[in-house]
Amino acid sequence: MRTLFADRSAILILLLGVFTYIYGLDSRFAPKNGDEYPYMHIVRMTADSGEWLPLQSEMEGIKNTKPPLIFWQGIASSHWAKDWTLANLRWPSVVYTGITAFLLFLAVRRFSGKTQTGILAALVWLSFFATYRYGRPFLADPPEVFWISVPFFAILYWGKSAFESKVFFPLMAGICFGIALFAKSFAYIVPTSFALGLYYWRWRQWSIPQVLIRDLYKLIMIAALALGVFALWFVLDPNPNALWKEFVLGENAGKFAARQSSYVMDWFRGGDSIWLLVLTTIANAGLFSFVLISSLMQCWRVRRFLNLEEVLLLLLIAAFLIVFSLPSQRSGRYLLPVMPAFAALIALHWDRLPLWGFRIALLLQLLVLSLLLWIGINLQHSQFMGDAGVWTYSACHWIVMGFGLLVVLLGLFRRSQTKTLALAACFLVYCALTSSLTPLEGRLGRYSAETIAQLQDKEVWIPCDYRAKDEEYRLLIPGAKLYGYLAKDAGDIDFLTTRYPLVAVHAPLGALPELCESCQIVGQRMEMRARHSNEEIVEMLSGKIGEHLFVNEYLIATPAAMPDASNVKDVCR
Repeated sequence: MRTLFADRSAILILLLGVFTYIYGLDSRFAPKNGDEYPYMHIVRMTADSGEWLPLQSEMEGIKNTKPPLIFWQGIASSHWAKDWTLANLRWPSVVYTGITAFLLFLAVRRFSGKTQTGILAALVWLSFFATYRYGRPFLADPPEVFWISVPFFAILYWGKSAFESKVFFPLMAGICFGIALFAKSFAYIVPTSFALGLYYWRWRQWSIPQVLIRDLYKLIMIAALALGVFALWFVLDPNPNALWKEFVLGENAGKFAARQSSYVMDWFRGGDSIWLLVLTTIANAGLFSFVLISSLMQCWRVRRFLNLEEVLLLLLIAAFLIVFSLPSQRSGRYLLPVMPAFAALIALHWDRLPLWGFRIALLLQLLVLSLLLWIGINLQHSQFMGDAGVWTYSACHWIVMGFGLLVVLLGLFRRSQTKTLALAACFLVYCALTSSLTPLEGRLGRYSAETIAQLQDKEVWIPCDYRAKDEEYRLLIPGAKLYGYLAKDAGDIDFLTTRYPLVAVHAPLGALPELCESCQIVGQRMEMRARHSNEEIVEMLSGKIGEHLFVNEYLIATPAAMPDASNVKDVCR
């Protein structure tokens, strides 16, 4: 690796990476998964009960959807839901991700003998889009990835001492895996134990008798201890039968049922095929997907000369890929724990990797930045908003956009810095993505303090397009009592204002909603739409972005009688 990267570039990219993961941590529009709001709902309801267990929820069929560790984490970080912000719920995830990156650095530095390679492995993993998407929000993935990774990092760090350890390493691995199961699912004992078995098999020179004699008891000890830690949930929860029905049978065993035609046919074709699992796993690398492909090709070319640690990394990946190809529901998200191994392989082969993968990454980055720049310019100079306000960016936004484009262009034309600049540009793209939506995080996308004060303890009906969407509105209208109606009806103002006394409706930007004489607008803000027709997409591509990408949301007070909430289905539930 060039000294330039080892000294100056590594430090600058590391600082950029840290800033990227902290910047916009409390954003409602941060890349995430739809599970975050249901998790928030369970945390809030459980905290309101004043007890750690049982977990509480008003959502049908979603209560014991995950073991309690992630929810206890949310209760602790939000101080029993008293400090209810996205930043308070998410910061532990960032800490988990940061420590995982640090341990990856230590492990790779130890067995490679190069500090630069260790730093590079950590930075590459942080640059993966899946790490950014799942490693910051309030989800179960950050603790799961951390606790699963610790034993495998320990083997890479300690080597022979870990393999020959009779008590300490099995005890440590069992506890770590147990906490991982307590964070996500007991099902992860299968790929983790399988991977460790392959590790011991390789260490014993592929001798199965030697593994059975010298290491089988260690694997049994690790699995038993891990499952014992997970079983504490059933011991501590006052209703273990509900855990068995909802979590074991519903959440886990149900993933083996055929989803389309039959289990065998679904394995080869459709949206849950093995091929899509492979593609989505590679796509976890995001902008570095083709760099990952080139590194795997490089590993195949030099397969006869791979050292022990590289073989162990590949065995870990293979174990998870094999195990998670068995359930009928297959997703690259299940392989997030092996993404650090992919990053380590990229770092180990960094010097020998061809430039084409990095150039594709730079072209993708150029495309994303150009698109964000085009959209931003159109929004700032458009007149579609009327009285909604003015869409304006700070000077910092344009500096980020300009610097990002400059870095990408330099990477494309300066061959000696292509790899380093492609890595740095990943973080700049994420910063640009967050910065592009900052106007909606301010006055444009929020209700005024006066509106919030008027809605305290009032029953407000809001549009819901997925479960627990009201948890987002609790951040926008704290103190209100929220109920959900179908989001597809949000534009039917006549219907909504005759049915609900206080309701949030949507209207095109620049056009006031037509209201009854006794109806009154209590507050308004701008919201981003999620779904568009083909015609709207075509018009957006022609430059009419704001007209279809955003709507005005009005809170309307009407003379309608208060509906009986017990007889009206809350679609947020």
